[in-house]
Amino acid sequence: MGDMANEIKLLSGNSHPVLASLVADRLGIELAKTLSLNYSNQETSVTIGESVRDEDVFILQSTAPGDINDGLMELLIMIHACRTASARRITAILPNFPYARQDKKDKSRAPISAKLIANMLQTAGCNHVITMDLHASQIQGFFNVPVDNLYAEPSVLRWIRENRGTEDVVIVSPDAGGAKRATAIADRLDRGFALIHKERPRPNVVGRMVLVGDVVGKVAILVDDMADTCGTLAKAAKTVKDHGAAEVIAIVTHGILSGDAINILNESCLSQIVVTNTVPLSDKVERCSKLRVIDVSPTLAEAIRRTHNGESVSFLFNHAPA
Repeated sequence: MGDMANEIKLLSGNSHPVLASLVADRLGIELAKTLSLNYSNQETSVTIGESVRDEDVFILQSTAPGDINDGLMELLIMIHACRTASARRITAILPNFPYARQDKKDKSRAPISAKLIANMLQTAGCNHVITMDLHASQIQGFFNVPVDNLYAEPSVLRWIRENRGTEDVVIVSPDAGGAKRATAIADRLDRGFALIHKERPRPNVVGRMVLVGDVVGKVAILVDDMADTCGTLAKAAKTVKDHGAAEVIAIVTHGILSGDAINILNESCLSQIVVTNTVPLSDKVERCSKLRVIDVSPTLAEAIRRTHNGESVSFLFNHAPA
């Protein structure tokens, strides 16, 4: 790593300090000293405790359940603080991009909030964004600065090969939107693919489900970019099981697991739910014995290192760091 410690400044917001320290450890650096607190009127105050003048600054902030908007505001203030303190370049690392599901105008008067987030980050002074498994990759086009959308796929493939093997495996997408993600994994494993068509009467509510493809006697692996309330996941698992799958596993990048998700998962026919640590999981691993976690800090750290050194980041699209 050499004298990288003198050059990279890694700051962490309050949303996911565990991931930030894993990334710092991986880079062999200390997290920069920052103090973030709320005044009694709930305004966020950020103090950066060391010089960032002419430095390459990376600020890691994910989405903590129940705290999305506070985390976002804190990130914007941290970016702005670094900008006014003459940082050379400011990269926001958003392992889970906030408001990513509000990415298109799918009904009258619907906001495209992901675009608003892009504007806010740039207005605050962000020069570059690193994120992971964006809900819709077009969100990159909402920015006028470079966006590196990293993929959890190499880490997921490694997990499947090491913990499951690929014998009798079929990859299943729980909805049509995730078909591309699922087929990519199926192709890399050289295994079959199935798809569930679901009808959604309203958001977070799932109607009828139809399975397209053959899962009889196979280990069905449901893959998706995020699991929020997990209603879809549990229903998809039941649908696949009803069609003769021997076992059903879910592998999801962003384990948001809000509301009653843990109970839903515990009662579902899923044998395992694998998530990455892009989102803080707090006590959920203890509350759900089916939950497994893939650490993506090596990928984020390597993206930071490569960005800082001016190396290609696209290597990470197909390779998980050892």
